Amino acid sequence: MSIKSIFFNIPAKRKLKVLKEYIYLLKKNKLTFTALIIILSLVVIAIISPIIAPFPYHIYGEINPQDKLLQPSRVYLFGTDEMGRDLFSRVLYGTRISLLASLIAVVMGLLIGVPLGLMAGYYSGFIDEIIMRIVDMFLSFPPLLLAMAIAAFLGPSLQNAILALIIAWWPWYTRLIRGQVVSIKEKEFVRAANAIGTPSWQIMYKHILPNCISPVIVQASMDLGGIILTLAALSFLGLGAQSPTSEWGLMLTTSRKYFLNAWWYSIFPGIAIFITVLSFNLLGDGLREILDPKTKKY
Repeated sequence: MSIKSIFFNIPAKRKLKVLKEYIYLLKKNKLTFTALIIILSLVVIAIISPIIAPFPYHIYGEINPQDKLLQPSRVYLFGTDEMGRDLFSRVLYGTRISLLASLIAVVMGLLIGVPLGLMAGYYSGFIDEIIMRIVDMFLSFPPLLLAMAIAAFLGPSLQNAILALIIAWWPWYTRLIRGQVVSIKEKEFVRAANAIGTPSWQIMYKHILPNCISPVIVQASMDLGGIILTLAALSFLGLGAQSPTSEWGLMLTTSRKYFLNAWWYSIFPGIAIFITVLSFNLLGDGLREILDPKTKKY
C-alpha cells in the first residue's frame, strides 16, 4: 500500500481504517513505538528547554567560576563544566540545537534531491546523465569526509556545518528517488496519464512521487540520527558549533581535558547523543517494516 492510497482519492472511512491499521502495527512493534515516544519527548524538550532549564542563563554562556567542575548533585543534576555552567541545562538546550539542525539538513536535502531524482528518472537520456554524474561525484566521498572538507573550507560555525551536511546528504535522496521513478514510470497508470496529454510535472508530482515516497520517508527518518551524529563529530573536531553554543559534540570535545577528574562532563552529552541516534534508527527500521508490504507483520 503506497502513501498515496492513504491520503489521496479514498473515502474518509477508508482513511480512518488505514490510519488505525498503521497505528496498530506501530504499537505492535515495541521497539519502534518506544523509539517514537522517546523522539516525541525529545521534541517537547527541545521546544520548552529554555523554560524547564534550571539555569537558563547558563545556556547562553554566562559563567559561574566558583562552581566549576562540580559533581552531580541536587542543585546541578548533571554537574557543572569548567566555567561553572549547569550541564543539565546545557544538555537540555542541546536537544533543540541538534534536532533543529538535523531537521533543516534533511528537509533541505529532500528539497534538492527529490526534484532532481524525479527529473533524472522520468526524463532519462541527457538530463539523467548530467544529474547522476554530478551525484556520483558527490557520492564518491564518504558523507563525513565530504562534510568535514566543506566545513573546513567555509570556516567553523554551526551554520556552515549545517550547510556542509546539506551538501553531503542531498545526493543520496536523488539516487533513491531516481531508482524508484525508473521502475514506476513504466506502469500502466503513468502511461495512461501520458496518453491523455497530462503535463510532465503533473505526472511526476501527482502520480509518480506519491507512489515512491515511502522509502524516502524511511531513509529520512534514519538520516536524522545520522546527521545528529555527524554534526556532533564536526563539532568534536572543531568544525561545527563554537563556544559558548550548547551543542552536544562541542561539550564532548571540551570535556576531553577534564575526563579523568570530571567524568560527568562527557558522559551525559554522550548519553544524549546515543539515545537520540538510536531512537531515530529504531524508528526508521520500524517504518520500513510498516510501510513495505513485503515486510509488514500483522
